[in-house]
Amino acid sequence: MSNTNALDVLIQALRRLPGVGVKSASRMAFHLLQHDRAGARALSRALQEAADSVQHCERCHTFTQAPICATCLDARRDASKLCVVETPADQSAVERTGAYKGLYFVLMGKLSPLDGIGPKDIGLHDLFERACDGQVQEVILATNFTAEGEATAHVISEGLKARGLRLTRLARGVPVGSELEYVDLGTIAHALVDRR
Repeated sequence: MSNTNALDVLIQALRRLPGVGVKSASRMAFHLLQHDRAGARALSRALQEAADSVQHCERCHTFTQAPICATCLDARRDASKLCVVETPADQSAVERTGAYKGLYFVLMGKLSPLDGIGPKDIGLHDLFERACDGQVQEVILATNFTAEGEATAHVISEGLKARGLRLTRLARGVPVGSELEYVDLGTIAHALVDRR
């Protein structure tokens, strides 16, 4: 018989979530077991179902339960535009704006040589094939504005430059509703360079 306590196993499992340390994981575990056992069971079933049925879309690599996701199958989407994002969460953020009606390619990460993550690990070959399918005319680079995200965007743009596609990058700048004196200097500098 194992000496491992079920409560300790639950706490360690909750710690796998980003930003969740021992204290937060313990609070969640105690709350679920003390106040919401039905919620704990529902969470357990939902996690099990998602882990068993959610997979990657064969075309764009986002999460889906079908071989091809609903976005890729939507004939109303503009197939001439391909927005490249790092994660399904980034794709979801772009979708929530309601401002983009094209298709996506989800890298499932970013280049990070220090962590051993190279072009093969994020599917750059698949991206280049998809971008050169004859329908795509513009590739929108929507990787994050981190060092790794910028490096990833640079490698993609270099790889696609000679293929006759229009390459664009998300604009950087001052957030709507902000006051300049409170915006960091790097953001102001990029806003000045990218002004229109």
